[in-house]
Amino acid sequence: MASAALEIIAFLVSISGWVLVSSTLPTDYWKVSTIDGTVITTATYWANLWKTCVTDSTGVSNCKDFPSMLALDGYIQACRGLMIAAVSLGFFGSIFALFGMKCTKVGGSDKAKAKMACLAGIVFILSGLCSMTGCSLYANKITTEFFDPLFIEQKYELGAALFIGWAGASLCIIGGIIFCFSISDNNKTPRMGYAYNGATSVMSSRTKYHGGEGDFKTTNPSKQFDKNAYV
Repeated sequence: MASAALEIIAFLVSISGWVLVSSTLPTDYWKVSTIDGTVITTATYWANLWKTCVTDSTGVSNCKDFPSMLALDGYIQACRGLMIAAVSLGFFGSIFALFGMKCTKVGGSDKAKAKMACLAGIVFILSGLCSMTGCSLYANKITTEFFDPLFIEQKYELGAALFIGWAGASLCIIGGIIFCFSISDNNKTPRMGYAYNGATSVMSSRTKYHGGEGDFKTTNPSKQFDKNAYV
């Protein structure tokens, strides 16, 4: 029961992390920058993995998609690949987890389900590592440009999508580790053993011990009846 409860907890944590990681791909604010006026914010610049936009004080946004994938910066291409890999691995990890959990009726024998659950944990850990690496690579580029005194172009700050991606990656890694620990806990569960004491004879149950060392007296059942018992 303990291992089954751990598998359910691991599945919920991993699925939550996978949903958060998947939501970062269409999220707008991977990096954001504002230009402040004397009274109000005059413009907000933001960008993600697919486009760059500017929003004026009236709330109107003008966006421009990246013109060519081959003309993109290397870190954007790497982040795209890592995030797509993280989403794909999380999808396959959820399928493996459904087949490997004890509370489901599919997956075969207990040994096969244990292997499937362990594989799901490893896949979720890889998904979290891919998401963590992608978000960290993008954040490193932002912070490097922000603190570079020779960088004269528009400087950005970390957007909300990066924090969502880090949170989702952490949940995927934690869920995968719990999956692996649930399998190890299942292997350590002791099996019930039964000792065979052998068959006892009927005559031995009628043997009485009268206090002497090794002095056993066996009563004869035929002597317990009177000679006229059968008349």
